[in-house]
Amino acid sequence: MRHGWRLLILATLSLVGAHAPAFAQQSTTVRVGHFPNITHVQALVARGFERQGRSWFGERLGPGVKIEWYAYNAGPSAMEAIFANSLDLTYVGPNPALNAYARSRGAEVRVVAGAVNGGSALVVQGDSTLSKPADFRGKRIATPQFGNTQDVAARAWLVAGGLRITQTGGDAQVVPTSNPDQLSLFQSKQLDAVWTVEPWVSRLESESGGKILVEEKEAITTILVSSAGFLAKNRDLAKRFVAAHRELTEWIRKNPEEAQRLARDELQASFRLDMSPELVARAWSRMVITSDTTREAFQSFVTSAQQVGFLRDTPDLSRLIEAP
Repeated sequence: MRHGWRLLILATLSLVGAHAPAFAQQSTTVRVGHFPNITHVQALVARGFERQGRSWFGERLGPGVKIEWYAYNAGPSAMEAIFANSLDLTYVGPNPALNAYARSRGAEVRVVAGAVNGGSALVVQGDSTLSKPADFRGKRIATPQFGNTQDVAARAWLVAGGLRITQTGGDAQVVPTSNPDQLSLFQSKQLDAVWTVEPWVSRLESESGGKILVEEKEAITTILVSSAGFLAKNRDLAKRFVAAHRELTEWIRKNPEEAQRLARDELQASFRLDMSPELVARAWSRMVITSDTTREAFQSFVTSAQQVGFLRDTPDLSRLIEAP
């Protein structure tokens, strides 16, 4: 009898051992990028839920799927991570995504959903008399990163106003500067203006006495991008992620106060950015939270990027937007 029980136990352990590797192989990690900006609210809220023990995406992607979050200062860095196969998806601005799409001749990047429109602006000093592009001759304007969406917008606006702007200088100096540094440099009057996104627009107003000269109320600010490789190899998983993103976007639209609290708490916990409820509400009022986007909406970004030398040719946008 003892011999029989021993054989049964060994057989059971063998079965468990045989199935353990197969179970381990089912584990999948999805790597997602975003920035510490209110305009990346879906990522902030999702991370906020995780701190409460609830994985918004994990619950909807199925068992064995883990989300890993990676933070970047601005879009070009996130797109380089896509190229390096260090990210599967990322929240990013349209210009870096468009530039990456054009650089790879449409092979590496796909826009899979919208996220936020609006929430970006050109802020000048409170006592400034600057009112049009020509007034910026000899002035210093900060943007979050060279080639990011606000950087291209600033350069295109100045060029459209008759100024000569090069990548390193010209009639006005466009200075790529991280958002936290923008604030301190603006406060010390080392910058004449800043073209950036929320919550930094509102911080420049409330903490530094800045005033808005140009507000991009309807422009695309944030989209959800997938690497083409991830989309091709994991289409069903990508489809579920995008569906969860759309569902989260609707939840945020219907629960703005709770979403603002989650986003504010996440900015404090992960990035040590302490923002009052009033500041976040102010930034929120300038944003349109939406998961929709169209290929036609990207045409203006193509024009601006060509105008300032970031794109030479007109890319074929037929593969840019792809619903998984």
